[in-house]
Amino acid sequence: MAGGKGIVGTREELTARARALVPAIRARADEAEHLRRLPQETVDELRAAGLHRLLQPAAYGGGEAHFGSFVDVIGTIAEACGSTGWVLAQDTIHNFMLGQFPGEAQAEVWGEKPDAFVCGVLIPGCGKAEPVDGGWRLSGRWPFASGIMSAEWCILSAFEQNEGHEARMFAVPCEALSVLDTWHTMGLAGTGSNDVEVANLFVPAYRSLSVEETKYGEAPGTKVNSGPLYRLGTFAMFSVVQSSTSYGHARGTFDSFIAETRERTARLSGKSVIDYGTTQAKIAEAAVVLDAAKELLHACCNEAMEVAAAGQIMDMTDKSRMRGNATFAGNLAGRAVELMFSLVGGAGLYDTNPMSRAMRDMKSMQAHITQNWDVNGCNYGRVLLGLSNPDTTV
Repeated sequence: MAGGKGIVGTREELTARARALVPAIRARADEAEHLRRLPQETVDELRAAGLHRLLQPAAYGGGEAHFGSFVDVIGTIAEACGSTGWVLAQDTIHNFMLGQFPGEAQAEVWGEKPDAFVCGVLIPGCGKAEPVDGGWRLSGRWPFASGIMSAEWCILSAFEQNEGHEARMFAVPCEALSVLDTWHTMGLAGTGSNDVEVANLFVPAYRSLSVEETKYGEAPGTKVNSGPLYRLGTFAMFSVVQSSTSYGHARGTFDSFIAETRERTARLSGKSVIDYGTTQAKIAEAAVVLDAAKELLHACCNEAMEVAAAGQIMDMTDKSRMRGNATFAGNLAGRAVELMFSLVGGAGLYDTNPMSRAMRDMKSMQAHITQNWDVNGCNYGRVLLGLSNPDTTV
């Protein structure tokens, strides 16, 4: 049943719960990689803590917190395990997105199970949606369904097969999907990001939302969730999602690396590694870029929430800047891991070395479109130069 505000917890309470879970999740990081999905104990702990409900509407007992809390909570869990942070990020942002869907869809998903995990794949070119009486017939095959192994619902996007040919999103129960065992990868192995497939599945109209409706602060969900959080442009903020995971993953790697390096001696010279100027300079640079990444992410969230609270909508320059700044923050996190990897030497080549997985996970995170600086940087640069932004989702 729907609950009142504060059932899940405040931003500070949820961040504290995330911090409390770090030791156990870190201890199961190897198991997650081996299983190629999150261990059930981790899934149960995340659900019990309600971390994925951080941005869920208060009407269903969610936190309905400031978007900046995403950086805090997801970053904390990603410190312990990149794969766990990545899956939690997906469950959290898709719960937020569902709050922009029509009220009837929210009631169906959360009415009986307010703590449902909601994952998603927002690549419309992978699917087709045929308009039919009362809704849509959805078909397609989508890769990278992170968290699909533990979710109850999945948001999929597809192009409408009509004159408009717009991109549209669909909330689909996971039991209606075929999950294909495709996730055999170099990094983020524990995310279980398998392909999903469906053919001619009827989706009622109320469980769909056009991408266009998410841009201007007037999505159908704002009629039942009137807070500023649900006026945010979903895709303008999307780089914050993956970059928060990248940042947390890099921060956790940094903290562990510092502790280990303080005790490490060079094999050839026998000298303490911390006495080398190169070590000192690179560690300092890694620390600075991590601080800069965190500041960039929080600045994006704070500005976006202030604009939404004022009842305004960002113009294209500001939306493009949000994507560009958040993407750059993720790239800064990647730079921090690369700096640390360069200090490990040949030991980092072994799978048993923590820096090996740290690098593989980070490179896998950076493969996401929201972490691609060439794309998001060019789009922002185009707008600054007076040209159009070709990203139609923003």
